[in-house]
Amino acid sequence: MKNNVKITRIKMSITQEQLAKRVGVTRQTIGLIEKGEYNPSLQLCVSIAKVLNKTLDELFWEVDIE
Repeated sequence: MKNNVKITRIKMSITQEQLAKRVGVTRQTIGLIEKGEYNPSLQLCVSIAKVLNKTLDELFWEVDIE
């Protein structure tokens, strides 16, 4: 899943560790989400969006495979 979590997090000067603590996951989970190697639950997506003050659409989107 493509996302803007890393870009948004860096712009807000928040570390992976800080974001992870705020949403209740490990730093490794945040790293995998940022790389697109882990598909977070909807609840986790909403938590990340709230912490980063963004909408789900601004952070996450599905890529169509043709």
